[in-house]
Amino acid sequence: MIVHIVFFKLRDPHSVVQVKEALEQLPAKISEIHTFEIGVDFNGGERACDLSLYSTFKSKEDLKTYAIHPEHLKVVEMIKEVAEYTKVVDYEK
Repeated sequence: MIVHIVFFKLRDPHSVVQVKEALEQLPAKISEIHTFEIGVDFNGGERACDLSLYSTFKSKEDLKTYAIHPEHLKVVEMIKEVAEYTKVVDYEK
């Protein structure tokens, strides 16, 4: 199992709803996604990001397919417009 975690720090915290809604559409459009969970931060601390994505894939190949899928790339482009930065961790479980 491959775990893919992304943390998002947005320029404007009001963009959280827009990003969350865009991400929530992906599992219905990309069959390689095994599990998909989005979390919105309630802490608001200095070190906190605004939201996180926890997803799993059955193989590294499925993660690669997801990464270049046109629907994923649309969301990535939208996020680039509103994100201060993103951080990613991928690991094998």
